[in-house]
Amino acid sequence: MGMVEEKSLGTFVDRLAAARVGATFNQYATGPRAALLRERLTAYLKSRGGARILLVGEAAGYRGARVSGLPFTSERQLTGAGPAEATATIVQGALRDLGAVDDVLLWNAVPTHPGSAASNRSPTAAEVGAGAPFLEELAQGRVVIPVGRVAERACGLPGIRHPARGGAAAFRDGLAERLRSLEGTAIIQRRSVSEAFRLLQ
Repeated sequence: MGMVEEKSLGTFVDRLAAARVGATFNQYATGPRAALLRERLTAYLKSRGGARILLVGEAAGYRGARVSGLPFTSERQLTGAGPAEATATIVQGALRDLGAVDDVLLWNAVPTHPGSAASNRSPTAAEVGAGAPFLEELAQGRVVIPVGRVAERACGLPGIRHPARGGAAAFRDGLAERLRSLEGTAIIQRRSVSEAFRLLQ
């Protein structure tokens, strides 16, 4: 895959399922859909094995990855049923419009869900730190574009506007500009996320 080798994808997802990320809900370990979500994530990572770009969000959302198992993706986008999610709709639409779907791997600084089944909360610094090893692994050899301030701090890189709270147009413009010219967007090194996390302390 560049980054996480295809043969180790199952191990990566198993490690994620076994991880304790602060007080977050681990959708890959808990609940009747956990096995399905692990299968979906494994298939998604395999399908994006050649993606050159890693687009990093804040955390799994209660209407997004907590339900679908995939970052920036709602269940409705996958199956036509279940909840929709505004950020997922904006991000997926922008990637589609820019012709970049297959070249971008989507991920979150905190891959599990901080919050309840009906709400989100901001992840703690410790939760961002616990998610860092998974982020580092997927970031290897890829251009990393953080989305929003939490992702910026987690990656230690300048990012683009998060589409929430009226930021959709700025997100689309920022993503388009970054994809047109990747100059100034660093390829993350293995130590970068850990160093960025230490700066949060």
